[in-house]
Amino acid sequence: MKIDIPYGKDSSMSVNVDDAVRVNFLEANDVTIGDENKNIQNGIANPLNSKHFKDFLADAKKMLIIVNDATRPTPTQKVLSFIFEDLKHTEYHFIIATGAHRGPSEEEYLQIFGSFYEQVKKNIIVHDARKKEDMVFLGNSTNGTPMYVNKAYVQADKIIIISSVEPHYFAGYTGGRKSFLPGIASFETIEANHKLALVPEARALALEGNPVHEDMMDAIKTVKQEIFSIMTVLDKHHKVYATCCGHINDSFHAAIQYANKVFAAPLQEKADIVVSVVKFPQDIDLYQAQKGIDNAKLALKEGGILILVAKCRCGVGGKAFADLLGSSDTPKAALDTIQQGYVLGYHKAAKMAEIGLWAQMWGVTDVEPDVISKLFIRPFKDLQTAVDEALKEKGENADVLFLMDGGLTVPLIQ
Repeated sequence: MKIDIPYGKDSSMSVNVDDAVRVNFLEANDVTIGDENKNIQNGIANPLNSKHFKDFLADAKKMLIIVNDATRPTPTQKVLSFIFEDLKHTEYHFIIATGAHRGPSEEEYLQIFGSFYEQVKKNIIVHDARKKEDMVFLGNSTNGTPMYVNKAYVQADKIIIISSVEPHYFAGYTGGRKSFLPGIASFETIEANHKLALVPEARALALEGNPVHEDMMDAIKTVKQEIFSIMTVLDKHHKVYATCCGHINDSFHAAIQYANKVFAAPLQEKADIVVSVVKFPQDIDLYQAQKGIDNAKLALKEGGILILVAKCRCGVGGKAFADLLGSSDTPKAALDTIQQGYVLGYHKAAKMAEIGLWAQMWGVTDVEPDVISKLFIRPFKDLQTAVDEALKEKGENADVLFLMDGGLTVPLIQ
């Protein structure tokens, strides 16, 4: 059996598996899309618990539009094609909700804004969580997180959020409140919030009792301005399946129902070997591609082998998590260090180290072998070699599961 795997934006790799091997595939569920444009138009025209979009804009003086960075597949430019004619008659600025990520490259600006980039580039603010002079204090959350956000938010009298909703490995879901925290929050605020990801309740598809989500909801309560939220849900081919608009919380929860139909994938039993494929743009670096490791663990038997396939175009990514893992002799040692004091990024290290206690992690990436091997990931130059070696180790009765969009698909054992 020949299996083709996407690798990077426009390339792929293949692997041949003997027909005698039990092979299964798990990916996001098939859903009926219909007309993408109508999906967006209908969502904007029928907002939930909110004014209609033109009425929302009517008395706007300073508009702030919060958009995702290039690590998310959010179809920002498609949404803009339906609102920009009205929007351009207001005084507006875009802010790229980078959280603690770096700002976009020129190529990534085009990925986000497409043909609108030339028209809006003078009106773009790139959030920098480390620029303390750009932050304002809004109070403390119930969990004690100090709420510092970008002052551009305070200076605006109305806010539009363009985002997408899919499962997130510790916030439950992306979208909605996440545009504020971590989107335009300070480094200090993000660090305090993400420390809450160390508890078991912080996991994919979970909101109730999830302290990370609850902290983000506290951040939204500090917002006094009127918000018009545009939440898209994409299918496994990144086409717009649904668009839920209006009130930030109502649109978010409505979008979750659609996201579950796409990304919560039923699975009968766990596998000895799981190949987790992380697609563009989540394959930007290992820091982002780690989501494919965390989702894949849900489908892996104890003692199994997890093979990550992700180009990691920009290398490892987050320095803190890599430095911690790289300086630890064992996964247990890394977890012990985290217990002594949290630094932003350690939540990633913790999630990986926890898997390292009961399974093997292998990787087919563009990261240098001597770098990734220090992170408890055994490097392979190609997928064929990795799969052959895994089958050799696990034996002829081993079964293999290909998780075809590991960054977004959440396996649910039935």
